[in-house]
Amino acid sequence: MMRKRWAFLAFLVFLAVVTVALLRPALSPRAITIVLGVSKGGITDVIVRQYAELVSRELGQAIAIDNRPTDSGAEAAALVQSAAPDGRTLLAFSGAQHTALPAMRDVGYDAIGGFAPVTTLFTLVNFLAVPEQSPASSVADLIADGRTRPTGLAFGSSGLGSTSHLTAMKLAASTGTSIRPVHHAGAAAMIDALVSGELDFAFVSYAVAKPHVLAGRLKLLAVDAAERWPDLPDVPTLREAGIAQEKVASWFGLAAPTGTADILIASLQAVFANAAKDPALIQAARESGAIISTSSPEELHSMLTLEVEATGWIVRTLDLRQ
Repeated sequence: MMRKRWAFLAFLVFLAVVTVALLRPALSPRAITIVLGVSKGGITDVIVRQYAELVSRELGQAIAIDNRPTDSGAEAAALVQSAAPDGRTLLAFSGAQHTALPAMRDVGYDAIGGFAPVTTLFTLVNFLAVPEQSPASSVADLIADGRTRPTGLAFGSSGLGSTSHLTAMKLAASTGTSIRPVHHAGAAAMIDALVSGELDFAFVSYAVAKPHVLAGRLKLLAVDAAERWPDLPDVPTLREAGIAQEKVASWFGLAAPTGTADILIASLQAVFANAAKDPALIQAARESGAIISTSSPEELHSMLTLEVEATGWIVRTLDLRQ
């Protein structure tokens, strides 16, 4: 038994070494490119760049980040879907937005068929934020204010079909409040509009909102999570604030073009899963309101399949077809 155990441990060590060794020659000499459908500066961009730095260090190979926020991320997805399936062009995406866009309108990609899933990267916690000058000090106040306005509340989203967009639309439907979506190319632009008072509210990550909250320019009324965020114990959950609705998926993942060899997918998954163990990455993400998490390619495929059903139902039920 002892001999078998040592043999198994030796095999695991060998497999870990071979994984990286196989990946290096398969990908060189050209750099890996991770395409993002969001602008620079948001939490997705920041965390993906931290992942890229760790993976680049392990592989000894450059990793470029290509931000393409045009068309709510549809351009980024279509670009990766049509790229060569050689493991050198990857898509970092929001599970909700990636699957919602095809349900909303014709886009240039197939949310499931066009991609080979690699792994999840992180889950994001979103906060309902309002400008400091807003008369609302609670979600109930905000809803009551919206019901008195002929044109409803203006809310900001980080893009059509994004988690912030779908969550706000569900909030409006469940409370009978009229709202007007104002879409932005990423969270950074949305926050600027919110702080200036152009918007009445938005669902944002704490990383993007934090400096404005600390400076007294934004107020956080609720967190879209099962429990209160430990670092902000005074901010109630949406359910505690009287909003009982199913949470919109807020996980983010990584995928390659369909047809990418299984060995490349497995190797990419291994190096990103190893990067996810980095204490600095985990701590930085937590301070930003995100939780680092990885999955197998098969698990991510199942998550995508479920998300296609869930976001399709939201789009049909709330009549969000463009």
